[in-house]
Amino acid sequence: MDLRKAMREAVAPRPKTARPIILVGAGGIAHDAHLPAYRKAGFPVVAIVDKDRGRAEALAKEFAIPFVAGTIAEAIAYAPKDAVFDCAVPAPSLTTVLPQLPDGAAVLIQKPMGETLAEATEILKICRNKGLTAAVNFQLRWAPNMLAARALYETGALGELHDMEVSLSCHMPWELWSFLKTAPRLEILYHSIHYVDLMRSWFGNPLGVYAKTIKSPRTADLAATKSVITFDYGEDKRVFIATTHSHDFDPKMQRSFVQWEGMEGAMRAQMGVNLNYPVGLPDNLEYIVRGNAGWSEEPVSGNWFPDAFMGSMGSLQAYVQGEAETLPTGVEDAIDTMRTVEAAYISSRRGGVELPELDL
Repeated sequence: MDLRKAMREAVAPRPKTARPIILVGAGGIAHDAHLPAYRKAGFPVVAIVDKDRGRAEALAKEFAIPFVAGTIAEAIAYAPKDAVFDCAVPAPSLTTVLPQLPDGAAVLIQKPMGETLAEATEILKICRNKGLTAAVNFQLRWAPNMLAARALYETGALGELHDMEVSLSCHMPWELWSFLKTAPRLEILYHSIHYVDLMRSWFGNPLGVYAKTIKSPRTADLAATKSVITFDYGEDKRVFIATTHSHDFDPKMQRSFVQWEGMEGAMRAQMGVNLNYPVGLPDNLEYIVRGNAGWSEEPVSGNWFPDAFMGSMGSLQAYVQGEAETLPTGVEDAIDTMRTVEAAYISSRRGGVELPELDL
């Protein structure tokens, strides 16, 4: 079995003919990820709308977007009938933006799907009531090394999986996102949610969640930026996330990886974007199969940022056009990622088990 061939051929869904995109929001994530990804994929962005028209005009000039709007109504009036709306706005704005979109539209919603489970439920109801074909931008699933990891696993070379972990110790410049300064929830909701969604894509919904998320003294003005989350998938699987974003010492000991272990092999994928963010380091995938000599590295074409964003938009467009049977990050699935996130916050708030008293 040619393992390398299987990994090299792993690609995200892509429409045969790309639909025009209306980008709602001209913030940093649009500049750093959405627009570079769409340019690389050849997805046409025909309009951009933001209440800060000057910021939208600057992005339009940089990425050759032909139309700039100051309101969603103005963008809708310009939009082609088959346009896809890409809502790259902060979570609190989603319940305001989504009701303004045309009924029956195709929509990509920036993660998270609201800031609470209550907001996520409201977003789900809006999408159902308006008949929106909506997906949430949980794009880590589509990172090139994650696609390669999935392809390697599906060859059967690793055997049955019994262990998956995300380990992150790095420095994240949270100051780049001004809206996070007052966010009551931070690390799990805005970062580890990607890993929660990734683990659900591998194992489904957990039986339960144990978690603790805490503040860092290095970023005392922010909400919690360090977390440990353990997922209950029964007695034979260890699945967990451990993150700290305030390790700003020499990069030598910083780390950012996902690791899987099976009965016959293991693999580790580096998420380079977290190391020296936002410049980042290259992503990769290393693997070992029992009986082979040591670890091997499979070069991957592209990184999580921006390449995975091609997968989020591509999978939505392929589904809308009937070229894909499923919508992996559709709102009906994404609501379970939000339920899992909410369970983590509930667990963190309840605290652990007190030490038992001694009977001496």
